[in-house]
Amino acid sequence: MHGGWLSYTILAVALLFSAFPFYWTIVAASRSNADLAKVPPSLLPGPHLIENFDAVLEQADIGLALLNSLIVAGSITVGTVLCCTLAGFAFAKLRFRGRGALLALTIGTMMIPPQLGVIPLFMLIAELQWVNQLQSVILPGLVSAFGVFFMRQYLVQSLPDELIEAARVDGASTARIFWSVVVPIARPGMAVLGMLTFMAAWNDFFWPIIALSSQNPTVQVALRQLGGGYVHDQSVIMAGTLLGTLPVLLVFGVLGRQIVGGIMQGAVKG
Repeated sequence: MHGGWLSYTILAVALLFSAFPFYWTIVAASRSNADLAKVPPSLLPGPHLIENFDAVLEQADIGLALLNSLIVAGSITVGTVLCCTLAGFAFAKLRFRGRGALLALTIGTMMIPPQLGVIPLFMLIAELQWVNQLQSVILPGLVSAFGVFFMRQYLVQSLPDELIEAARVDGASTARIFWSVVVPIARPGMAVLGMLTFMAAWNDFFWPIIALSSQNPTVQVALRQLGGGYVHDQSVIMAGTLLGTLPVLLVFGVLGRQIVGGIMQGAVKG
């Protein structure tokens, strides 16, 4: 149970390198642009954090952007976790014609660059009159091939066939088996997929900048409006980045306990 001083030293160095970018974001967000231009720059937080936050609120509608990103990322996360768990359960434990071909087709879509689908996808949302509306960003991300494959692999390893057979002997339908047997077992995997999906949806910039405008932005779209001018105000940009990062840290803190709990539960059962 004890790794020794070498292991703890390596972990401490890795933690230092991992946490320093976030710490530097806090430092830069609390300093002025002139302070950041000094050589060497100060490594301690400054007194301008509230001032820079006020500048962020003046230059961009960050409140609307945070709300839009929360709606978009939350909807995509819920839809992806639910749909991918259903599909993963079907591919892992149900027997139906064409299962192997459908799974291969699903995995094959991961090899297609998403940039190739931008033009036809934009033509579709324009035809539906969804441009600059949140559903144009939400609906294309409700299911992911990676999520289906991830949940399928997780359920193959963690869901015994005997549990499903016992539930069928008791007269449970497939839907009842999914909600009463599959979901409790798949909860750690769903937490991991939910965290990854939320982070990807929250940080997505490529498709929202095409489908949305500065009047109805997500956080990443709103951040590009900050610090404009002949000389970019890096302190204001960092303050906006800090505001956009806090919800992700909150989600990680909530779902991280589920992830660690699931890992420890699996280790005990093993």
